Amino acid sequence: MRNLKRPTALAGVTGMLLAGLLAAGNGTAEAAPERDSRAAVVGHRTAAASDAAAAERIRDYWTPKRMRAADPLVVSPSTSSDTTVERGTPQTVRGQVAKGKPGGGSSSGYLGGPWTGGGNVVKTTGKVFFTLGGSNYVCSGSAVTSPNKSTVTTAGHCLNEGPGDYASNFSFVPAYDNGSAPYGEWVATQLFTTTEWATTGDYNYDVGMAKVGTLNGATLTETVGSQGIGFNQARGQFVHAFGYPAASPYDGQELDYCSGTTTNDTRGTQDMRLACNMTGGSSGGPWFQQFSGGNGVQVSVNSFGYRGEKNAMYGPYFGSVIQTLYTTASAS
Repeated sequence: MRNLKRPTALAGVTGMLLAGLLAAGNGTAEAAPERDSRAAVVGHRTAAASDAAAAERIRDYWTPKRMRAADPLVVSPSTSSDTTVERGTPQTVRGQVAKGKPGGGSSSGYLGGPWTGGGNVVKTTGKVFFTLGGSNYVCSGSAVTSPNKSTVTTAGHCLNEGPGDYASNFSFVPAYDNGSAPYGEWVATQLFTTTEWATTGDYNYDVGMAKVGTLNGATLTETVGSQGIGFNQARGQFVHAFGYPAASPYDGQELDYCSGTTTNDTRGTQDMRLACNMTGGSSGGPWFQQFSGGNGVQVSVNSFGYRGEKNAMYGPYFGSVIQTLYTTASAS
């Protein structure tokens, strides 16, 4: 596993709710993004945005061998943050269940292991494959309800170095299972993250969202369904967290989960803490409140664990800035 180094300075919230500018891509080499330091959200147009052949090249790039060889991207804060996370009026956007029989859930805490409850979460959760800094990595992601029916949530560090370059070859594989892609590979056409992550690597805002293109004439959520998403929700709630942890003792080949009541990070960020033993590769996987029958309301993503602390996962609070990120990405 590779630990991605971050600068020690962490920035505060800018408070401006402006959409980021998108830089045009050309071919498989991706253009440098335009950034506005005043904006809450920055975006990047990928090579596949205007080139259908580029999307096919990315799908061809991710052979089963490359998928299995991709490394889990593991990150951890190097300093504390005095950022105050912006919070506004609570809002919930409900998801859509795809065709199929809903599965069950668990109301008791669970440190981590394979998900056997079935349901829509199996279709909407997937692995994220991408290239960053010349190396291939794997994270996790989730299909959420959106106007464009094509929005995937993940961690900011799964699509941007924070600060630094954007990922290339970004592909979302819902319901990945031991090398199979039953619903296809969905290539990103646009990548979005918060200004706070893209410019200073602030773990309070380590959230990313991707718009993926259509596949065989259908959108992502038409194909797999979608999960709900919520903002400015109460802390200290019971959640289910999902992902594809690839570092020992996991192997990244099946959907895993953990569950429990969140607490606040007392070691340096405004993030939420969950007792969970999922490892690298689960980054970007969704945290759900009100989870039942394989469906829930997403309120965070797997982000990081502190070095030396076992069985603890941290996830950013979905406040007003993340709401703006979702509004921008889901309408793109």
